[in-house]
Amino acid sequence: MSGEEPRSSGGDAPRPPTHPRPHMSPPDHAELALTLEVASTPKPGNVDRHRDHDDLRFEHFLTGAVGARPGLELAGTVGDDPPSLGDAFERAVRGMSQQSGGNTQFGCLLLLVPLVRAAATDRLSPDGLRAITAATTVDDAAGFYRAFEHVDVAVDDPPEDVPDLDVRRGADAVPTLRDRKLTLADVMELSADRDGNAAEWANGFERVFAAAEGVLDDEGPVTDRLARAFLDLLAERPDTLVAVEHGSERAAAVSREAAAVCGDLAAAEDLAERFLEEGINPGTTADLTAAAAFVALERGVPL
Repeated sequence: MSGEEPRSSGGDAPRPPTHPRPHMSPPDHAELALTLEVASTPKPGNVDRHRDHDDLRFEHFLTGAVGARPGLELAGTVGDDPPSLGDAFERAVRGMSQQSGGNTQFGCLLLLVPLVRAAATDRLSPDGLRAITAATTVDDAAGFYRAFEHVDVAVDDPPEDVPDLDVRRGADAVPTLRDRKLTLADVMELSADRDGNAAEWANGFERVFAAAEGVLDDEGPVTDRLARAFLDLLAERPDTLVAVEHGSERAAAVSREAAAVCGDLAAAEDLAERFLEEGINPGTTADLTAAAAFVALERGVPL
């Protein structure tokens, strides 16, 4: 954010900041969003400041957030010939991967990179994000696929009619992307009906912006606000990662269990312990929470 004027939302009336942070840039806020998301507790099933997984710890997420910074800087670079979103994303993931836990924030970065570009170009709104994602190129798609070579990402199988576009192929799929002239927006559209992050790309980040409004309207510490936002998002729609790892029926049941404790962080503590024991990890919901944290920071949530 620059000066004391609120950043334009690119079509929506911007919410005036409560505590402007004029010397913090969109990349600053993106790195901060990553750390605030993992510090928020309880977020049932996720790593947070009170809970680790056996092979993935709080410190891994903090390291991933710092490591992603060079890619976030590329996303926030504007001018006549800015770095591509695909290159920014691949660089962010490469930096994030430089810790021993593996994949900590791949999905978060997939959402944050276009959000940072939107904020840096005064287009932080659903319409602004639609314009940014619609302008992506085949090279952006190639960068997205190359990013899968840095970490193992739990993903569903591709549609039966496009097996050669399986993201797990990494750079090996790039010739197919070029032959079919598929942009990154095209790739996201192919998965939008079964992947929560791809759906945000296809729909102007509508859930992210709605969750950010909830964070801004809430009260108390930002980490508590984000924990409540996480529960609301999980209750609203089954989590993609839970569905991939445990099936659609269990994912739907997880959403119902989250709905039963929405707004009650004390009750959510018990759910967090149980999900941890059961290996339930709503990672896509955490991605959306981190993205909502970024929008809330850009719009002036007080810290």
